[in-house]
Amino acid sequence: MNQIRTITKIINGISASDGDGVQLKRIIGSPYLEMLDPFLLFDAFGSDKPQDYNGGFPSHPHRGFETVTYMLEGKMRHKDSAGNEDVINSGGIQWMTAGRGIIHSEMPEQEQGLLAGFQLWVNLPASHKMIEPRYQENSQSEIPSETRGANSSNIISLKVIAGTTIKGTHGVIKNDFVDPIYWDIKSAENTVFEDVIPPMHNAFIYTIEGKKYS
Repeated sequence: MNQIRTITKIINGISASDGDGVQLKRIIGSPYLEMLDPFLLFDAFGSDKPQDYNGGFPSHPHRGFETVTYMLEGKMRHKDSAGNEDVINSGGIQWMTAGRGIIHSEMPEQEQGLLAGFQLWVNLPASHKMIEPRYQENSQSEIPSETRGANSSNIISLKVIAGTTIKGTHGVIKNDFVDPIYWDIKSAENTVFEDVIPPMHNAFIYTIEGKKYS
C-alpha cells in the first residue's frame, strides 16, 4: 500500500549571486539546506533587469555530477569543451552529465526582457563519476505533457521532463544513474494532484507561483 508523504520542512531561498554577477535565489546549497541527496544545488533565477543576468555564466568546470537547466522564459546559449553548442529556449530543458570533467558556459542570448528558469545539480554515484560527459537537450515541444481534470475548476497540466507518471507518461530525459523525477505542474486553485514517488526517493517541491503550503 502506498503511503501519503507529508511535508517535513519549508525553506525560503536566500538571495545569492553566481557566475558573472547573475542574481538568483538559492534553495538547495544554502545554509538552511546544504544538500538533499542526490541533489547538490537548486537555484531559481528570474529578472527583467538586464544588469541582473547579462554577465551570464562564463566558462567554468564541472565534474562528477549533472547540471539540469530548465528555462521558463528567455534564452541561454550553452557551449562546452566537448564541442556542443546550442540555445536553450523558453520551456526547454538541458540535462548535462559532466562525468569525468567538462568546461562549459551558459550565456544569455538576449540583452533585454525576462530571463527566468532553474538550475539543479544532481550527484552521480561513485561508480559513474568518471564516465564520458554527455548532454541531452530538448525543446518545449519535445517534452511530453499530460492533462488531468474534467473542467477549468479542477484542471491540472504537467510537463514530464523525467520519470513516469501513474498515467503512463514517460519523461523525455533518459537517466539510469539516479532514476530522477522532474515535473512542471500547473493546477487550478484548491485542486489536488496525486501521483506516486518511489519510497526510497528524496523529494522536494518548489512553488513558482501561487500560494505556498502552510
